[in-house]
Amino acid sequence: MNIPSNLKYTKDHEWVKVEGDIATVGITDYAQDQLGDIVFVDIQTQGENLAKEEVFGAIEAVKTVADAFMPVSGEIIEVNAALEEAPQTVNSDPYGEGWMIKIRMSNPAEVEELMDADAYAAIL
Repeated sequence: MNIPSNLKYTKDHEWVKVEGDIATVGITDYAQDQLGDIVFVDIQTQGENLAKEEVFGAIEAVKTVADAFMPVSGEIIEVNAALEEAPQTVNSDPYGEGWMIKIRMSNPAEVEELMDADAYAAIL
């Protein structure tokens, strides 16, 4: 199981990479493995301000659909458009090209509430 140490994690298996007041978000290697083959990523929330733990989109796999939750509060400023044509990228590169959204954080202090790699590994 790949759990990069430079990222933060949520109990809902999202990862967060923070650069200034921008947070890039995707789902973890564990999450994509549990979902199986991802066939569609549905994110219709670009431009919206959402609170921490609100649903920002849905991930459809062959056998299930899972909600994706905001790890921090803020405005969704970018959605990974490449996932429309190649949703399976989330399976093959969850921490790289498979990222889902970028958030301009409204409360960067919320990042401190997220888990580090060791804490995330402990809940798996």
